[in-house]
Amino acid sequence: MSGELVIGADRLVDGSGFDGPGWLSVRDGVVADRGTGTSTAPVDVQLGTVVPGFLDAHVHGAVGIDFGALGADPSPAIAHHARTGSTTLVASLATSALSITVDRLRELAPVVRSGALAGLHLEGPFLASERRGAHDPALLLAPDPAAVDALLAAADGTLAMITLAPELPGAMQAIRRLTDSGVVVALGHTAATVEEMRRGIDAGATVITHVFNGMPSLHHRAPGPVGVALTDERLTVEVIGDGHHLDDIAVDLVRSSARGRMTLVSDAMSATGLGDGHYDLGSSSVVVENGVASLADHSSLAGGTTPIGGAVTRLVRRGADAVEVASLTSAAPARALGRRASALTVGAPADLVELGDDGVTRVMKAGAWLA
Repeated sequence: MSGELVIGADRLVDGSGFDGPGWLSVRDGVVADRGTGTSTAPVDVQLGTVVPGFLDAHVHGAVGIDFGALGADPSPAIAHHARTGSTTLVASLATSALSITVDRLRELAPVVRSGALAGLHLEGPFLASERRGAHDPALLLAPDPAAVDALLAAADGTLAMITLAPELPGAMQAIRRLTDSGVVVALGHTAATVEEMRRGIDAGATVITHVFNGMPSLHHRAPGPVGVALTDERLTVEVIGDGHHLDDIAVDLVRSSARGRMTLVSDAMSATGLGDGHYDLGSSSVVVENGVASLADHSSLAGGTTPIGGAVTRLVRRGADAVEVASLTSAAPARALGRRASALTVGAPADLVELGDDGVTRVMKAGAWLA
């Protein structure tokens, strides 16, 4: 947008530590000026509680588009998530044949360089078969050096994160190779023991992919991946807060045990923004019924259909404060990816979300109102 827009906020949680009444002057898509209290200039729009736009670090698509599908234009899916509050996305690719994944990484790399995506995330193929979820078992691989190098070369610096199971042969070597290349390693879709999880973390893994899902349940004598996720301060813990993947009590357990380390992700797949029906997730066929995505035989959930804004709405209705929301949706995921967290400070992109009693009410990206 051009021109200048002055936005007042009853409460501005700006992502840099400020929390209180404030105002923003937006010009040419960025925050041109800002201040506390009431602006001396006329206010064009008065909002309630304002937080930075959301960063979704685990999202597979929307409006019929699977980010992993060869030739698919990701723009409509990116725009859909932006309208719901997720103004920054890392596109997740579910397991496909290695050659298809390599080709798709090459297709999406320029989209990342353009700034439309914040990076790429591979969820597969280096996953444990017994905890594969909706991933095709015939396409899962051990992380041998040749496969790892092929993926890194295809992404050409745009691969932000990869999920793998630390118990697989070659996993420790792969973790070190990936982290040395600047890729964040997440542990997930795993049946690893506590010892195997800790070896993966010692090797450089720093994230747990959608905790509780794609891993054994927490057991008091064999705490496994969940126990490690809740207690190891080195880990950022992904939570799918759509009300289907986790009970609210499980979400609250992570909120209290991993305070400051928990991040909301959508795991949203191509049915997001559409209705029930048949869809694809990577190489797997998915059926959506009553908004819940599952494999056709209902043996596993298959991603989500709720953007992060929906999860925020659930938390706000249950009493979550704006400071916690900003941590879950901006500060924690940015820190996990080694990025600067979104902050509504001078010179920063004007990406913001207004929160009401029922969650997201307005969204701005690069100075333009989307919702």
